[in-house]
Amino acid sequence: MKPVIAITADVRVADSEVINERRADFAPRGAVDAVLAAGGLPIVLPYTAPELSEELVNTFDGLLIPGGPDVDPTFFGEEPIPEIGRTYYKRDAFEIALVKATMAAKKPIFGICQGIQVINIAMGGTVFQDLGVQDPSCRIRHAQAAPGEFPTHHVVIEPHSYVRSILKTDRSYVNSRHHQAVRKVAVGLTVSAQSDDQVIEAVESTQNSEIVAVQWHPENMWQEFPDQLEFFKDLVKRSQHN
Repeated sequence: MKPVIAITADVRVADSEVINERRADFAPRGAVDAVLAAGGLPIVLPYTAPELSEELVNTFDGLLIPGGPDVDPTFFGEEPIPEIGRTYYKRDAFEIALVKATMAAKKPIFGICQGIQVINIAMGGTVFQDLGVQDPSCRIRHAQAAPGEFPTHHVVIEPHSYVRSILKTDRSYVNSRHHQAVRKVAVGLTVSAQSDDQVIEAVESTQNSEIVAVQWHPENMWQEFPDQLEFFKDLVKRSQHN
């Protein structure tokens, strides 16, 4: 059987034109199609009470946490600064609990953009609430104005990292739609890619390949840049062992 890949849902705050209702759950179509193209069966997982995460883990073989709004900084012990964007507390609380439950079940995880930040926070790390204000070394535009499927800056990949084995290159051209990023790396994770201004662009597990996460958006790139589909193929492959 094909492995089931759960994709956590974002929440549309504004009214939906289709059902005239606020707080409709949705997942990025690019991520759904990428999981299908990689040989997995995608399911969309809306947030629920965090305490249900252990039961929900039984419904899937691998977990994909896609992008979304800013992470609520109270989850890593900080108050919000003026430059922070929209947050969604309930989604953060659920995803943090779900990451912990998935790790306890030893099932694979892949994080994208906000996903890398949620994973890092769930494991005890922190993020920059705003790179422009909090990271003096930031000198690359990380919130691109170009269409989202096109790359705009490069990342340097650690030579012996798991991410290197996925992309098979030491330098990759990626898209970039974020103003937050991993700050303090959690214990159990290691940096596997950085931009030229040293912003953390990918992390992975220190002891195994259970967790892989990137700051860019391969779900928007893979149809134009097929190497980016390798992340989804890798998640599906890792999920087949469960």
